[in-house]
Amino acid sequence: MDVAARPAEIEVATGYPAPVEATPPENRLEMPVQSFRSWNASEGRKPAVPQAWQTPWLARIFVFGGAWALTAYGAWEMYHVVSVSRTTFLQYVLLVLFTVNFSWIALAFTSAILGFCALLFRLVKSPRAETLTQKTVVVMPIYNESTARTFAAVAAIRESIEATGLGAHFDYFIVSDTTNPDIWVAEERAFLALRQRLGPDARIYYRHRPKNHHRKAGNIADFVTRWGGHYPHMVVLDADSLMTGTCIVRLAAAMEADPDAGIIQSLPLIINRNTFFARLQQFAARVYGPVIATGLAIWSGRDGNYWGHNAIIRTKAFADHCGLPDLKGKPPFGGHVLSHDFVEAALIRRAGWSVYMLPDLTGSYEESPPSLIDIATRDRRWCQGNLQHSRIIGAKGLKLSTRQHFATGMMAYLASPFWLMQLVVGILIVLQVNYARPEYFTEEFRLFPVWPRFDPERALNLFGLTMAILLAPKLFGLLLTLFDGRLRRACGGGIRLVLSALLEILFSAFFAPIMMVIQSGSVFQILVGRDTGWNPQRRDDGSIPLNDIIRRHRAHTLLGLVAGLSAFMIATSLFAWMSPTIVGLLLAIPLSWASGNLALGLWLKRRGLLLTPEEGDPPAIAVRANALQAEFSQAGFDDDDGLATLHADPMLRANHEAMLPQVQSRRRGEIEPDRAVAQAKLIDAETIADAMIWLKPKERMVVLHDRALLGLLANLPEGPARAGAEPRAS
Repeated sequence: MDVAARPAEIEVATGYPAPVEATPPENRLEMPVQSFRSWNASEGRKPAVPQAWQTPWLARIFVFGGAWALTAYGAWEMYHVVSVSRTTFLQYVLLVLFTVNFSWIALAFTSAILGFCALLFRLVKSPRAETLTQKTVVVMPIYNESTARTFAAVAAIRESIEATGLGAHFDYFIVSDTTNPDIWVAEERAFLALRQRLGPDARIYYRHRPKNHHRKAGNIADFVTRWGGHYPHMVVLDADSLMTGTCIVRLAAAMEADPDAGIIQSLPLIINRNTFFARLQQFAARVYGPVIATGLAIWSGRDGNYWGHNAIIRTKAFADHCGLPDLKGKPPFGGHVLSHDFVEAALIRRAGWSVYMLPDLTGSYEESPPSLIDIATRDRRWCQGNLQHSRIIGAKGLKLSTRQHFATGMMAYLASPFWLMQLVVGILIVLQVNYARPEYFTEEFRLFPVWPRFDPERALNLFGLTMAILLAPKLFGLLLTLFDGRLRRACGGGIRLVLSALLEILFSAFFAPIMMVIQSGSVFQILVGRDTGWNPQRRDDGSIPLNDIIRRHRAHTLLGLVAGLSAFMIATSLFAWMSPTIVGLLLAIPLSWASGNLALGLWLKRRGLLLTPEEGDPPAIAVRANALQAEFSQAGFDDDDGLATLHADPMLRANHEAMLPQVQSRRRGEIEPDRAVAQAKLIDAETIADAMIWLKPKERMVVLHDRALLGLLANLPEGPARAGAEPRAS
């Protein structure tokens, strides 16, 4: 887009008489690196209000004791299923795999019972104090995001907080780790436009980090060590977060009222998405999520977990105890900690601060990945981060419940390969029954051959029990929604609500085997040493090209075809047993296409299916954020070439230079190849068009970080590119 064609918009973005102070003066906090190998209990603090520290032993006994009892019963029944005759080695393997998988769903079941009872009898009530005396900062880390979306969210959050009358107690900090040069310049323009819009009392700040060391954890740590001393508390967001002013004020009030609180987590609801897959997730999170989260909050008590966003943190405690060490070795199990949030909760809890959730606190929102492929991409990074916790789960001084959180996170991904192995072992057993030669002459003389045999009646009963336990949390959520007249009507009424739940269960069953294979592949890649990296998430409703869908899922379709043919040839009973898995894999390509389909999601929405209260009556903050996003999009910051924008606008360039670190990262006498190449291209360029074509993205970042090179850029005249100039690499 031609920047010069929109002088009025440039003036809006940069109409400052002098460079803006993008950040307040630094107020540094030390953030020492913690040790996983050593910890002295005397280093932990004593509770300021001991009477508030009531460990929920009864809830834990019910959840874990009940899960253990159910698992023992399931294992006992499975043993009798496979021990009708002499039990073979493969049958013992099947018994072990079944027991592991059954224990996982049994724990979710007993925790959901606890949450269901608590919600049914309204046993959970969050504090409602709204009086503040201290300063809180709202921190939004961003990484190559749409500026229209993120800055609109910050502006909407600020407006909502101001509406509470307590706005003076809050500042706002956008901390950028962006590595795309055009997006970096767009962020600065959006920041300057927002500051101009809000006036001198904006209290919104922006910092871009030259190197995204340790990624999001390093981004937050950089903020804490440089400016954390200004703020007793910080509310940490994600780039897709929205929180109402009332929610943030209540979190801050709860933190002020509880001198032992280190982290208080809210329960974000999923909103704003319209694709079929995203609406399935929104419905599931809205209807079933509170049951699961409430149960977790009750048995965790003050030994809870942190999900990395939409939570408030005591800044000094975080600085003192949450400095993350690098793990020895190379990724995926070594290097910096990927899933840092679990570890930060573990460390701050180890130091004597409490971590807990307020599951009934409303006004906390986030967005969902729009398709199956998008969630699989995010899941790959989460899988690596959770398996990396196997290096941390045995760290000194951690609370037992913290270790349980780590184990739960790891099992969330290990369950897929365990399930896959259970299917494979089942196939091998059926093969053995149908094709192996009978063994008449064993060490013990027998009149009949040794066959693997099963008790079919017991097996059917056990299957029914397994499915009941698996689906019970969804049934609990559905019942609670049906019992609540306001929620029932907001979800389309009783009939549509039940139909929506059936639709969600059906398609979750179809998507499950695809995710099983994807997650099993992720686990295997991690075990053989393949690092995932950290790619930015796609946050819009745009569909994925069909060619990409076919490429990503053709192996799944082929696996489903092979498994289906093999099962049918071995035994029709095996085919029937595996049919849900086979159907999901065979339909992987059309299911994945449908998952990201916007038209299908909107069609269901118009018919009142998969409807959530937040869709029928959108939260005011979401409406406002969407309106502001449309305004920011019209300004075109995300569409412009960053170098051209800086070249055309001297005041923007002056602001950009003012935001750069004062200390140059390059020492005199050192020659950096990218800088040398960028400088040579700028010297050789006759016009700004030449520079725009010749400079590659990495060289553009070097130019944007270097005041001297920015001076060379500024001196280039306007004009067309020279004949024969090659386009820059994307």
